[in-house]
Amino acid sequence: MKWIPRGIYTQEFLAQAVSLHEADGLTISEAARRLSLPPGTLKNWIHAARLDKLDDIGKNQKPLTELEMELVRAKRKLAEVKMERDLLKKSNGLLCEGVAVKYGRMESLRQHYPVALMSRVFEVSESGYYAWRDRPLSARTQENARLEIEIRAAHQRTRETFGPERNFTVTAPNRVWVSDITYISTGEGWLYLAGLKDLFSGELVGYAMSERMTKNLVMQALFRGVSARRPAKGLILHSDRGSQYCAQDYQKLLRQFGMTASMSRKGGCWDNAPMESFWGTLKNELIHHRRYRTRAQAIQEITEYIEIFYNRQRKQARLGYLSPAAFMRQYYEKLFAA
Repeated sequence: MKWIPRGIYTQEFLAQAVSLHEADGLTISEAARRLSLPPGTLKNWIHAARLDKLDDIGKNQKPLTELEMELVRAKRKLAEVKMERDLLKKSNGLLCEGVAVKYGRMESLRQHYPVALMSRVFEVSESGYYAWRDRPLSARTQENARLEIEIRAAHQRTRETFGPERNFTVTAPNRVWVSDITYISTGEGWLYLAGLKDLFSGELVGYAMSERMTKNLVMQALFRGVSARRPAKGLILHSDRGSQYCAQDYQKLLRQFGMTASMSRKGGCWDNAPMESFWGTLKNELIHHRRYRTRAQAIQEITEYIEIFYNRQRKQARLGYLSPAAFMRQYYEKLFAA
């Protein structure tokens, strides 16, 4: 990295450099990188500013020529333009969104870009952003946090079996998934279907089909669910005690994804009621009305049912008579507007 030569730092530049760390919250390393400064130099300036001695910096250095002053201004302007360009690339379409959405994006980028710059690029008030950031937590957010603590406490009380208390209340997506395997008759033999369902939205987030019921089937369904939803670590994944879910490779995969395994009690099918409910819906609305000559025919129709109808069109009473996809859109709209 090329540093700006010593001896050409103005007091205005010093103050702005310090404010990147003190006011905008950038780390010393990040702020120094954006200003092409050695981190040690910026650290010294911050220390001097806290002692009200920032004006003493550079007193013994030679005066700047007009050309040197222009060079400083040009470098600063170029650095700002580069940051604005990078910021716009990372925020495609954001200018058409509401103020709350822009504030949320600014918060996620706060460690990488100055707040003043983001406010100018996103065309929002800098003071408005800080007011939004310091707002008290909404009653809904506090209740969600409380319920999440209760769910995890129940999980621990039941020796990491989510089902025994049969508490299927979840306050946000990708917190608890349930999984299971079912089978469909075809002219070529059984077709096995492994599925993953998000308890919050009721959406089938991942699934896989095969002529064999093995650990690879449930692992493939898990890979697809993770690829589609990218859940954060800590997700609880519930299943029955089938050999596929008890397999070491499957349990190892859960740990790699940062998930917590939960299993039903022996013989307790109701501990996995949400997944059993989906299988019943699938079979009553599709499978029992078909005679599949081949597994390929069954795979095609089941895929269409899940992707086109169930996740996107089928309304559910517990979701306020919305489809899972519509319910999730409504959830994120309210979240960003809060």
